[in-house]
Amino acid sequence: MKTHIIAAALVCAMASSAATAQTMAVGVNVGTPGVGLQASAKVSDLIVVRGAVDGVSISHDEDYSDINYDGKAKLLTGGLFADLHPGGGAFFVSGGAYVGKRKINLRAQPTAAVDIGGQTFTPAQVGRIDGEAKLSNFQPFVGLGFDNTFVGERGWGFRALAGVSFSKRPDVDLAASGGTLSNDANFQARLRAEEAEARDDAKDFKYFPVVQVGLTRRF
Repeated sequence: MKTHIIAAALVCAMASSAATAQTMAVGVNVGTPGVGLQASAKVSDLIVVRGAVDGVSISHDEDYSDINYDGKAKLLTGGLFADLHPGGGAFFVSGGAYVGKRKINLRAQPTAAVDIGGQTFTPAQVGRIDGEAKLSNFQPFVGLGFDNTFVGERGWGFRALAGVSFSKRPDVDLAASGGTLSNDANFQARLRAEEAEARDDAKDFKYFPVVQVGLTRRF
């Protein structure tokens, strides 16, 4: 439902821009946010407004607090951006925001004794640990790029973008099941301490690198 709302908001925003735009374009992108589609409107020689939807699901293992997790990264975001082209050329400075889901589903099933929250537990005591690490749903963005979509008279264009989006410190939630101590009060307290350590380990991920390349078609 949230994704549908995001997509609808982007369509409305781009339709509003089109009313005053001199030129429109659509494009496809690939990069760290995933594979995506975008629509852009040239409002003036200096300003282009873009709306985009990107997504990907990939395996991405993580080590948090010395525990190895099998991870699956799920990214699905919409974004609205304004690109400033100094002098009307292809190079631009971009600002805007992403809205949506960027998270990693985690699963670990230790095969040897592990330290959880400062205490050692056996695999039989731990069982399986499931959890997720997720970034904020709203992430401001700044970046630099090259986009010749609206430069000259060509129909096709190329764009490249590098920047960063900003999140609050990633939220990490862990839960244990199937172990002899899964519901033990002391073990649960240690697991909460483990969560805090994992959250601290993941703090650098609040800066999400955005690198993209794509093709555009003007009309």
